[in-house]
Amino acid sequence: MPEPVAPAVVHTFLGFDFGTRRIGVASGNSLLKQAQPRGTLQVAAGSQLHFAEIAKLIAEWLPAALVVGVPFHPDGAAHENTLRARRFARQLHGRFRLPVHEVDERYSTTEALASGAKDADAASAAIILTQFLNPLHDPATHAAA
Repeated sequence: MPEPVAPAVVHTFLGFDFGTRRIGVASGNSLLKQAQPRGTLQVAAGSQLHFAEIAKLIAEWLPAALVVGVPFHPDGAAHENTLRARRFARQLHGRFRLPVHEVDERYSTTEALASGAKDADAASAAIILTQFLNPLHDPATHAAA
């Protein structure tokens, strides 16, 4: 008699499109390898309230890891927002003790807008997370924070 096959473990992920005024949020899982927009968090200057909202999302979704889009210039060079997004990724890891993966998010907002998204930030987060979940992704483009 053949050995029973263990069911595949399905992992949930939360993806973020970081911005200094808004943070787009998406969720997805390793089974479907797709992400869905979940809304946008407002960021108030000098406030950390968005981390309380992220804590609620983590409690709701129980993700195995978090994914943060990191922007670059078209030629791949880093810029000021690259550093901000990476700082946000480090803050997520430090606060929530979950693995945090970075994904090159060049053109994700442009793609979201071109698709007619009503919430471009959340749609961009879904694009970023789908890039991470896609089985054809290049592991070299993902780095753990």
